[in-house]
Amino acid sequence: MNMEPKSFQLFPESASNFAPSVDGLYLYMVLISAFFSLLVAFLIIFFAVKYRNRPGAGVPKPINDHSIGGMILEITWSVIPLGLSLVMFAWGASIMFKESRPPKDSLNIYVTGKRWMWKIQHLEGAREINELHVPVNRDVRLTMTSEDVIHDFYVPAFRTKADVLPGRFTTEWFRPTRIGAYHIFCAEYCGTKHSGMIGTVYVLSAEDYDKWLAQGSGEGSMAEEGESLFRQLGCANCHIKDGHGRAPNLYGAFGMKVDLADGSSVRFDESYTRESILYPQAKIVAGYDRIMPTFKGLISDEGMLKLIEYIKSLGDPNGVISERNLPLESPDLQKTGPMMPPASEMPKAPAAAGKAAPAAGTATGNQATGRQQ
Repeated sequence: MNMEPKSFQLFPESASNFAPSVDGLYLYMVLISAFFSLLVAFLIIFFAVKYRNRPGAGVPKPINDHSIGGMILEITWSVIPLGLSLVMFAWGASIMFKESRPPKDSLNIYVTGKRWMWKIQHLEGAREINELHVPVNRDVRLTMTSEDVIHDFYVPAFRTKADVLPGRFTTEWFRPTRIGAYHIFCAEYCGTKHSGMIGTVYVLSAEDYDKWLAQGSGEGSMAEEGESLFRQLGCANCHIKDGHGRAPNLYGAFGMKVDLADGSSVRFDESYTRESILYPQAKIVAGYDRIMPTFKGLISDEGMLKLIEYIKSLGDPNGVISERNLPLESPDLQKTGPMMPPASEMPKAPAAAGKAAPAAGTATGNQATGRQQ
């Protein structure tokens, strides 16, 4: 696929499911703005000529007119622009809500921004720098974070862009509709080489994408590498399946609500997982003590993504990790996971089991790894 300059284009190519709706809204706003700009310009010229000062003409007396006709005119020129503006708002809001809710069956890919490059990781293990390969007509979700400053992942042909922030995860999704190669830009000034932080999205047919993916990295999937890191960091010492562990259960917990010691609750997602590993004392899961150590400085951003994928795979019927590594649920968190056995079948753990474990850098946030602890 080449990306040679094409003939002059007023707009970028339309290559995603969002492009038609974004272009339609933009065209509507341009036409409305152009119409009223021309109308105002015409009226200015018309009234300037019609009511110009003529030699010998007296100064007209001001008219104090509070007639019904004047009120109707004022209401009309207020209501019509208001209605047109509300259409813009509703149309734009509908697009925003759609763009902020990726489908559950989306293909998940991790993106890390770093001055001045984009690092891409596929769940199957493939890695890329400043390139992103995706299949056509497939929903793709990008889970993004930054290693340094604020960046912005922008693909003009897809009409999608989202901030990439240090210390947290953001998401962006799209469905490519045309095979081809499309530019990636950083749309947030990030330093002296900001203009060079570019890349390319390659949209392939399903067959070609499978062939490309099969090349892989030879190091296993992200979840498998995450399992290895999970054990290497000692997380398995507390998140165990025999009922004697001191850490919360991770099986089926991702995506669920976690009740905290302060009476509040939080959703077990990527950001919560990251926070719990790096700052385990920030949010303590109900029923557990503050005993989990921090793993800040011990886990790279790539390692964090692998741990998160491992945690996601626990309890996922389609996941790549088997149940041999699944920890046992604590009675205090039976409502946290969707696949927990009934309380009557839960083995009774010793007194220490109700406390949080200095669990390893499990990527499982407070609930599974420790902030809770």
